[in-house]
Amino acid sequence: MSQLFVDNIKNRSGGAVGAPSGAVVTGVVTATRFVGSGTSLTGIDATALKDSGGNIKVQANTSGIVVTGVSTFTANVSVGGTLTYEDVKNVDSVGLITARSGIRIGAGQSVSAVSGIVTYYGDGSQLTGVESGVSNFVASGTIANGQTVILKTDGTVTGVATAGAGTTFSPSATNYSGTNVCENHIATYDTAKDRVVIFYKDQTGVNGFAVVGTVSGTTITFGTPVSAISSRPAYHDACYDVASGKIVYAFRDDNDSDKGAVLIGTVDASNNSISFGSKVVFESSGPVSWPEIAYDVNAQKVVIAYSQGSSYAGKAIVGTVVGNSMTFGSIATLATRPYGKDIVYHEAAQKVVVFYKDDNSNKGKAKVGTVNGTSITFGSESEFESGSIDSSWVESSYDPVNEKVVVIYNSSNGKANVGTVSGTSITFGTSQVFSSGSTAQLAVVYDVNAAKTIIIYNTNSDGKIRESTISATTITFGDEVTWTPLSQEYPGATYNTSQGATVIGFKNPSNSGRGDAIVYKAEQISTNLTAENYIGIAAEAIANTATGKVNILGGVNTGQTGLTTAKTYYVQPGGSLATSVGNPSVVAGTSVSNTKILIR
Repeated sequence: MSQLFVDNIKNRSGGAVGAPSGAVVTGVVTATRFVGSGTSLTGIDATALKDSGGNIKVQANTSGIVVTGVSTFTANVSVGGTLTYEDVKNVDSVGLITARSGIRIGAGQSVSAVSGIVTYYGDGSQLTGVESGVSNFVASGTIANGQTVILKTDGTVTGVATAGAGTTFSPSATNYSGTNVCENHIATYDTAKDRVVIFYKDQTGVNGFAVVGTVSGTTITFGTPVSAISSRPAYHDACYDVASGKIVYAFRDDNDSDKGAVLIGTVDASNNSISFGSKVVFESSGPVSWPEIAYDVNAQKVVIAYSQGSSYAGKAIVGTVVGNSMTFGSIATLATRPYGKDIVYHEAAQKVVVFYKDDNSNKGKAKVGTVNGTSITFGSESEFESGSIDSSWVESSYDPVNEKVVVIYNSSNGKANVGTVSGTSITFGTSQVFSSGSTAQLAVVYDVNAAKTIIIYNTNSDGKIRESTISATTITFGDEVTWTPLSQEYPGATYNTSQGATVIGFKNPSNSGRGDAIVYKAEQISTNLTAENYIGIAAEAIANTATGKVNILGGVNTGQTGLTTAKTYYVQPGGSLATSVGNPSVVAGTSVSNTKILIR
């Protein structure tokens, strides 16, 4: 083998040496640069691409090129495939960044401006989970999540609340029956004429009477009693028909084979009197027992629930006032043997609820009724008392703020329970005792001004009152108040909305059993709410003097419970929400689910 030892090799022109068949070099090739496509290069030792410390900075293999140090590009970089990275701490772009498949931000991270304002361009139709309709305010007093708030003149917010000013009674009872002894008092209120009408059974004669009263403050004055029917009805009830502006009086006609009948009454406010049309029979097969009546505002009809015959078959019928008379639909089945019942209209559900003692088990039961035209159907039976109840006294009322019904009754003790209507069914909470020992002579009304349910009863021969408050399905009671230090019997009560007063008519044994009445004003309500200062609903709990979020106009508050979807809700004087108008009338918003309300 021959060897050639030279320092330089050039071609005859002094340029590069050509090797048309290639060159095999077994040693190191040192070059200041390489020119060519390099597509046929093989066997290159990448370890030659090292820094002064011997560390590989660029390594090329069949999988690509790996750069372990900092790379600087003075021109554009184009990547035809996927650019994969483990971590990018900062992207500092002076131009537009386009992310064709979107940008994902880790949990707990945020998008914010280094300075100035972040501006979003677009219609926002695809944005979700974005908080809107929210502003920060400083709280004046502690504010709960979901609480309605007002804006104060100093720019802070505080919760809507009320303050009380005590309770007031009539200075004395007012007689309305003259010298007649009477019992079985019932009462209703003519909202158009602003008059109270009390019906009672005259024990001295043989008549059922009606008397009209005017309330002013805590004083009531009466006109002359009018004989409604020339019999002493063993059972009777009355309601006001809003559509016709008439009083509907339902009763058992003891002088006509104990049939069920009604009279239509027209109140004359000029002289506190009432006149009646002709009797209309709704049940010709007697005896009729416990006819109870309620007005269905939605259907603009009255509903009468009653028991019929010796088997006490439970029935119901829908009536329509026509002038001074009434027409009826077909009779519907209520229950097998319902004793001592009451009926109330549920405004939010647009249903009637009938409460009664089930004579087969002696338990307290209830059913929800739906009026359709001139007919009524009932849902399934529910139980509000598992023990034995007294059939003589089952009374009920409706709380429009909490959208609940309250039933009071005697079951060894005076008890109350709260019912929640859903569709055609009703469920109950746990019954609560409002009076220890056997309690009779019951009545109950809802006081709109005080936002309380007023329970009227007799114990230890004294007339008692307890103001009660509902929260969810629980009812709590205020102090027991003696409204008369004498026995009262057969009370009938109604609420006078113009005066914010409860009127109670009763048999007064201390006045020889005559018919007397008192006026009771529950805790007088003052509220910090006005027609202008409602700002929204707290989006979170806010401590006193702290800054917190409030859902304002256009915002959606999620801190609610028990709302009925697609209803307008109003702020009540105490700050709660209800579908009925409060005083003052302030719209809170529209419910979009049972837990969310759109502020408006």
